[in-house]
Amino acid sequence: MRYILAPSLLAADFNILGQQIRETEEAGAEYLHIDVMDGIFVPSISFGMPLITSIRKTSRQFFDVHLMIADPVRYIREFADCGADGITFHLEAVEDADKVIAHIHKAGARASISIKPGTPVEEVYPYLSKVEMVLIMSVEPGFGGQPFMPEAYERIRQLRNYLDEKGLPVKIEVDGGLGKKNVRDVIAAGADVCVAGSAVFKKRSISENVSQFMKAFREMEELHRESFE
Repeated sequence: MRYILAPSLLAADFNILGQQIRETEEAGAEYLHIDVMDGIFVPSISFGMPLITSIRKTSRQFFDVHLMIADPVRYIREFADCGADGITFHLEAVEDADKVIAHIHKAGARASISIKPGTPVEEVYPYLSKVEMVLIMSVEPGFGGQPFMPEAYERIRQLRNYLDEKGLPVKIEVDGGLGKKNVRDVIAAGADVCVAGSAVFKKRSISENVSQFMKAFREMEELHRESFE
């Protein structure tokens, strides 16, 4: 088992964005989490295609684009064309999830489906054979810096147990309030990909912050290996 860190650009300093992205990549972060918000599906407005196009030139990381927008199918092709490697949409934002998944794959990107904290985990079950990842929100989407909701642990465990039972190779991503104090517990519950904003871009240097996550990942990977020996 291998775990992945996805630094969230919402917490970055846009005055030195290129430099900070390079620091995350050099320190070992394989993904870059890019939240796109439209002010409709969630209250906030963030960045869009021009930013992704711009930073794509300077990073080899996997661009994990999280669409917190209404009717996302309208823009799937455009986000893929400007550099998204994976596209996440919210189940709550669409009427036909199968159609959105098909559009993402047709555009050449990996498909991920996300649910808010109040949406039952069972609602993603019909789509698990069609997506590469599920994003469990551990905060209400739309704002950075919120505390982790402890009830997310059970939701992660429930989804992990179901995936393992069905033998489905779907990654579980967790986003919201992750840091060095709870990342091991999130992984132990069943997460593969950990999104972190403030815990990467604030306080100490970015390299130190990412190193803390990488250390935790190595420890959990070793525990996982030992459990199967």
